[in-house]
Amino acid sequence: MSTSPADPARYNTFLRDLLGVMAYGELSAFERLSSDARYSPTLHDRAVLARIAVTEFQHYELVSAKLDAMGLDPEAAMVPFQPSVDHFHERTRPADWYESLMKAYVIDTVSADFYRAISRYVDASTRALVEQIQADGEATAVLRDRLRTALADDPRLASRLALWARRLLGEALTQARRVSFEHAFVGGLIGADEEQSKELVRELMRELAANHSRRMTQLGLAG
Repeated sequence: MSTSPADPARYNTFLRDLLGVMAYGELSAFERLSSDARYSPTLHDRAVLARIAVTEFQHYELVSAKLDAMGLDPEAAMVPFQPSVDHFHERTRPADWYESLMKAYVIDTVSADFYRAISRYVDASTRALVEQIQADGEATAVLRDRLRTALADDPRLASRLALWARRLLGEALTQARRVSFEHAFVGGLIGADEEQSKELVRELMRELAANHSRRMTQLGLAG
């Protein structure tokens, strides 16, 4: 589903905010993964996270280039989201390598679900960009396989990582809900009124939670 905004200026504001939060999210992911690599138990594991970090930075560059092409300053578009995203990462600082892996996996997949859902309502060019960035499943597969290996090697990890994943999901949903309301994502893009917007966001949160639960079950963990 695409949008044909009656007010192009208003639509461009939504688009600027959407791309701004995406860009800062990708930049933050690069910084976080680069930093978390220090927990790696082996050089191979460190290289795995470093490779994923490089991919996140490439994604940041793609979104930044889109903002440039729209005549917008990428830094100005990102700045409004910096405090909340930084605070989110401070609240969810991993304690060790395994928590780093789980955080990377949960945030990568929940964010991808969120942006894919929002992209249903944007123009074809922006939707293609979102799909290009979020369709890269290689990093997700690597993280999932590494988590499965870790859980198989040490079954005692299961309960701890299940609790950690639930906390991460709660924090991620709170962040997504806040961004959706404060910047009128979904509702504003399709011209919904306040009550319709709230219901759309509730449906989106349920969708994100259900997808997460399914992925945790695939890992052998309680969702």
